[in-house]
Amino acid sequence: GTIRVETARVDLDEAYAEKHLGVTAGPYVKLSVSDTGVGMTSEIMDHIFEPFFTTKEEGKGTGLGLATVYGIVKQNGGSINVSSKAKEGTTFEIYLPCYEGVVKEAREEKKPESVPAGHETILVVEDEAAVRNLVVKMLKKQGYEVLDASGGGEAYVRCESYKDPIHLILMDVMMPGLSGPKLAEQLKISHPEARILYMSGYSDDAIFHERLGKKEVDFIPKPFTVESLIKKIREVLNQS
Repeated sequence: GTIRVETARVDLDEAYAEKHLGVTAGPYVKLSVSDTGVGMTSEIMDHIFEPFFTTKEEGKGTGLGLATVYGIVKQNGGSINVSSKAKEGTTFEIYLPCYEGVVKEAREEKKPESVPAGHETILVVEDEAAVRNLVVKMLKKQGYEVLDASGGGEAYVRCESYKDPIHLILMDVMMPGLSGPKLAEQLKISHPEARILYMSGYSDDAIFHERLGKKEVDFIPKPFTVESLIKKIREVLNQS
């Protein structure tokens, strides 16, 4: 199949704005992404932006990808449309308002702050391999002993088989299958000494609060820098 990405500067009129809540008429940047894949039925298109809706097998996806895209576009005063035909392909069109102010001069970059090293054992639970591998590499470079798992089942096996202390478990709030808080309860059975540090890209979202409830938890929002993650980990480990 073929994936086509196109950009253009367009002017959205009042007629378009009236049909799309939160959009005002004016100049926009249009980002169009289309493919020649299997396409979608109208029934699926009616639900694709809903949180936790997915057509993948159980445990293969969170159903949060397009919901996240939708939220980002809306938060920036934009609009997103989708058109698709089964067996023909799908097209997503994103409209983001143009910035017409004065571009500020780039600030002089600050020198990176020194980050505290450590020696404790940390278990990283993250279903996205790229994120997990990067975090593991960052932590090992700072001197930590690092275990990693791609999901709840693997994390449970890791904890059961690891007999030395696990000082901290770094995990995403939302993963396929078991949520972070539910998984934390299970992992702390074999390692009650472990502190839990959650990470998520949904810190301001109702989905995030629904998963954690009203509990006071240690949390770091994604995306994060090396410095912010290492400092947060040290802060949690140093708690009495």
